[in-house]
Amino acid sequence: MMYVKGVGMTKFGVEDRTTWDMAYEATYEALDDADMNFNAVDAVVITSVDTKIGPETQRQYQALVPSLFKKKLPVIRVPAVCGGGGTSLWTALRLGYDNILVLTTDKIATCTTGMIVNEIMNATDKVWEQDEGINFIAENALVAQEHMLKYDTTSDDLALVSFKNHSNAFLNPKTPFYKKKVSLEQIKESPILASPLRLFDCTRNVNGAAAVILTKDKTDIRVKGSGMCVDYLAPFEREDMSTWRATTIAAEQAYKESGLEAKDIDIAEVHDAFTILEILAYEDLGFCKKGEGAKLIRDKVTNIGGKLPVNTSGGLKARGHPISPTGLAMIYELVKQLRGECRDRQVSNLKYALAQNIGGAGGSISVHILEKVGG
Repeated sequence: MMYVKGVGMTKFGVEDRTTWDMAYEATYEALDDADMNFNAVDAVVITSVDTKIGPETQRQYQALVPSLFKKKLPVIRVPAVCGGGGTSLWTALRLGYDNILVLTTDKIATCTTGMIVNEIMNATDKVWEQDEGINFIAENALVAQEHMLKYDTTSDDLALVSFKNHSNAFLNPKTPFYKKKVSLEQIKESPILASPLRLFDCTRNVNGAAAVILTKDKTDIRVKGSGMCVDYLAPFEREDMSTWRATTIAAEQAYKESGLEAKDIDIAEVHDAFTILEILAYEDLGFCKKGEGAKLIRDKVTNIGGKLPVNTSGGLKARGHPISPTGLAMIYELVKQLRGECRDRQVSNLKYALAQNIGGAGGSISVHILEKVGG
């Protein structure tokens, strides 16, 4: 059984910093939070996208950890693109060390569009999709179209997801939208990128880093359940593009390990790289029946103050998506919420929290459940 000892995270944004400068900041915030020295860390699990997409071309990436922190120790690199943070956490939980640092860092906002399209798009199927001209936005637009055809989900529902998450990010100083108002009208009138997805239905690429320290020592936050599953790479290979089975399988694993059910979860951070994915997550995680996800956002169930607040951080949509650090940014938010440290966006009476992190278009998915211990 593992506990969370400390969490750290940079502000996500477009500031031009090296990945290692950001990694250093996130790590030392986590160490300060844990009240420990780096010498107490027994191993490190690190994730980042292939560094050839950016100006830093170091291939022996994990070897920079000892150089940065002046300690020789085991360092494992676990690449899973957008799902890297959650997959690294899932890996670290199974290594058996007493104190493990999980570290994620990426510099995406300052990459050229060509680099992002050519490299990160390799998270999709180059043979069947990229060569046919499908980019990541178009792929998720097809998922949205499929969901709309089968159920009564509308573009207005997607706009409500975006509006909720921007309203939450307005209260979060770690986001690029802190104290920046975005109206529902702005969202609905933004340009269509790939129908039905508009500009404000899509996440923003940012730079950032996040870190989590796991320990066998009992702390105030326990990792109560953990699951991970990898599905077929391309959504069209699956039985149903509007149901992501890797989510349902990973969630089943996490629920079984924790002894909990979906109805027990008090707060969640889900992977809303595109607004339709938050609605899919409601359904695939068991928060509602299939096809009824839009009802949760219409009825404000997932707003702060609702029965099940989702993406109180602002989510990928408004906190920003630096790729690998996203999964740990979710853990950062949930730990702060469980501890009651989120000020204006704080949710009351929390016991169980869930994080869902996705790599690719429903390919590599992890689900983690945290428990507030005592108090």
